Amino acid sequence: MTYAVPGAPRAAWDNPVVGLRRLANRIATLCWVELRKIRHDRTELYTRAIQPALWLLIYGEVFTRLHAIPMPKGVSYLAYLSPGILAQSALFIAIFYGIQIIWERDAGVLTKLMVTPTPRSALITGKAFAAGVRSLIQGVVVLIIAAILGVAFTDNPLKIIAAMAILVLGSAFFACLSMSIAGVALARDRLMGIGQAITMPLFFSSSALYPTKFMPGWLQAVSKVNPLTYEVEALRGLLIGTSTTLWLDTVVLVGATVASITCASLLLPRLANR
Repeated sequence: MTYAVPGAPRAAWDNPVVGLRRLANRIATLCWVELRKIRHDRTELYTRAIQPALWLLIYGEVFTRLHAIPMPKGVSYLAYLSPGILAQSALFIAIFYGIQIIWERDAGVLTKLMVTPTPRSALITGKAFAAGVRSLIQGVVVLIIAAILGVAFTDNPLKIIAAMAILVLGSAFFACLSMSIAGVALARDRLMGIGQAITMPLFFSSSALYPTKFMPGWLQAVSKVNPLTYEVEALRGLLIGTSTTLWLDTVVLVGATVASITCASLLLPRLANR
């Protein structure tokens, strides 16, 4: 199948400035579509808030009272846990985002998108950051719940904005990972099974629940190559002020996101041809 319209004006994409402007326009459009979906049906937003609320209310409160996990000086376990649950809630949204692109293929929407002059990478990037928009809204809900429970986050607006940018970036990576898996699995039930199989290992092998120094050696090695660890550490450093190497966390997330966008873009024709 050919994914180009004969005579389509693709030359504009060869101009870097015009190309970047159109890429930003495609991303903004897809993000706006995602916001409209949430606006018309808020059920998913409410139901997805239940799980992080339970983690904070039950797991966080219990382990705060147990003092079972040593924490940095002046940081309660609930405060330490909150950025991890923030990243977890975004992960759970993004990791199944590939189901949506399979549904679009089955409905014929993906084929229509593929014959436009828009590059595949622009389509993938737009969808990835649309997932980030969903995660951002979910993240605000988690922050409000944590604040009600007494967690004191930073009052620096620049740090809050940076934390939200990290959350969107991490969500974009996991959404692209999901779309890459969709390009291999090709079916919704297979993608669902793979997503369920990798979600909890990603979560428990990160530093979302406990510091990596308390993990066994082999798990520490896994944690170092887990992008969720870098997302959690960046969020924790920005929101509650724990020690972290923010530049390294950001570089790893940016690199992982670019690599996943490339991978998903290469696999997109295979999914559309199915």
